[in-house]
Amino acid sequence: MAIPFFKNKKGTEIEEEKIFGQDTLNIKDIIAPPYIGITQDNIKLGEKIVKSFFIFSYPRYINTGWLSPAINLNVPMNIAFFIHPVDSSQILRKLRSKVTQVSSELIERQEKGLIRDPALETSYQDIENLRDKITTAQEKMFQFGLYITLFEENPQTLKETEVTLRSIFESRLIYIKPALFKQKEGFISTLPYGLDMLSVHVPMDTDPLSTSFPFISFDLSSNEGILYGINNHNNSLVLFDRFTLENANMVVFAKSGSGKSYAIKLEILRYLMWGIDVIVVDPENEYEFLSDGVGGDFFNISLTSDTHINPFDLPMPGAEENPEDILRSNIINLVGLLRIMLGGLSAEEDSIVDEALTETYAIRDITAQSNPATWQENIPVLSDFAEILESMAGAESLARRLKKFTQGTFSDFFNQKTNIAMDKPFIVFGIRDMEESLRPVALFMVMRYIWNTIRTHIKKRILVVDEAWWLTQSEDGASFLFSVVKRGRKYWLGVTTITQDVEDFMKSSYGKAIITNSSLQLLLKQSPATIDVMQNIFNLTEQEKMLLLEANVGEGLFFAGKKHVSISIKASYTEDQIITTNPGEVEKIKEAKRKLKENL
Repeated sequence: MAIPFFKNKKGTEIEEEKIFGQDTLNIKDIIAPPYIGITQDNIKLGEKIVKSFFIFSYPRYINTGWLSPAINLNVPMNIAFFIHPVDSSQILRKLRSKVTQVSSELIERQEKGLIRDPALETSYQDIENLRDKITTAQEKMFQFGLYITLFEENPQTLKETEVTLRSIFESRLIYIKPALFKQKEGFISTLPYGLDMLSVHVPMDTDPLSTSFPFISFDLSSNEGILYGINNHNNSLVLFDRFTLENANMVVFAKSGSGKSYAIKLEILRYLMWGIDVIVVDPENEYEFLSDGVGGDFFNISLTSDTHINPFDLPMPGAEENPEDILRSNIINLVGLLRIMLGGLSAEEDSIVDEALTETYAIRDITAQSNPATWQENIPVLSDFAEILESMAGAESLARRLKKFTQGTFSDFFNQKTNIAMDKPFIVFGIRDMEESLRPVALFMVMRYIWNTIRTHIKKRILVVDEAWWLTQSEDGASFLFSVVKRGRKYWLGVTTITQDVEDFMKSSYGKAIITNSSLQLLLKQSPATIDVMQNIFNLTEQEKMLLLEANVGEGLFFAGKKHVSISIKASYTEDQIITTNPGEVEKIKEAKRKLKENL
């Protein structure tokens, strides 16, 4: 078989088989761009166009964070700092010469009777101040070079980014120039080689140099926690664990359709994966689909439901809790509940109800002196309380008003023993089907039951109260919600309070107190009617105010302690399939599940 040959430039025959058999591919071939072309004002780097700039002029005063708008531009760029220390004695000699020159010029102008020159006088003062600080080692001098390299897809985009960059700097009296005929040197200078090949320096002392510190973008990330979203300032991740703050409470304010339920469901799902229990009070049954997806329990609270909650339930006292305090606190809460149920109580009726409640428990041997271990076996129901009222003087009106809850249409819900248990990691109480007039009462009862369970079995939990303004419609409801928010920290509980009706929520005297006792706040898109209220509550800047007015779905401001960032909430495809609130998507997923069951 013949072996093919070809000749090189010197005429030497080389075996073609050996040429193509050589391993000529290395790591440089993989990472190098396919083409590099250098012109006077840019570099063609494969499919990208690269252009380098240097800063050559700064104003007399420069503010901290002046570089932040450039760093946070949503464009790829390299920024290089070169800081070369200068010998202080050399600088002092130059300053001495300069101050002599300026001083002579001032004296000369004075002798000639010329009007004063403010610029010359300011220059003299600045030089003298700098001399004093360098002499006393308060300041040091440096030669500072700052170079920027932009990467864009085409010349038009590059030109637009350059205009934006110039406008950012020139608005601060800082001026940049492209490195004409030195694009190669500029590009290499902004690579991580530590090579200053442009050598365009500006003398700068310590104070203004410190304002150039680049790592000033708002950041909200910790070593552990769940992903809340993407930081719109710098595209970093907002990772946070709410239980690391002084309290784990959170408030969420947003208009309808802004993505608040989606955001909270995403947080719930991610905390469930952390092994943290979540309880939801759901006024619109929005969380039922999520409950099915994660294997939780959904309790439908309505007059026709099989789910019953006894308002007279008591928590088991903890090791450090006084049974007398538990009983007294429960009676006070029950008075608040009855005040809502009966449409208010006079001072005399309030006293009668308090006495009747104490007697109702006492008849069942539930007193401060009895053994708390026997309490759960003897819990009374509402009809037991009604019997006590009927036997008391002056309680006729109360007994009459209470009858519809013990014998009438409402008795199937209000006059029953509790028949549910919160023994799963995810629990939802849906109250959509409860009559609107009874919804505040049902909310109060559900919250009391949840609170009793939390106090009995202490573990890390999150309680989500959606559309909390329903509960704040009454003074007693608002007071109870605030009590849970304030005391939850002792029981390892974080309360999430959600509302779209900010004005109604803030009408309650407890509304602002709930915000004050919540270390986390999430503000999504707001309506023009409520934005001024939000601005006053959270001390928003005009820019933040406009951000909330113009925000897209799932975008807003996230506050954690003293920090806050602009956030964009993102979910993976799998998470989206579990938490979606889009009716069309939910129906498709349900249909797919039905077909899967039929095939099985």
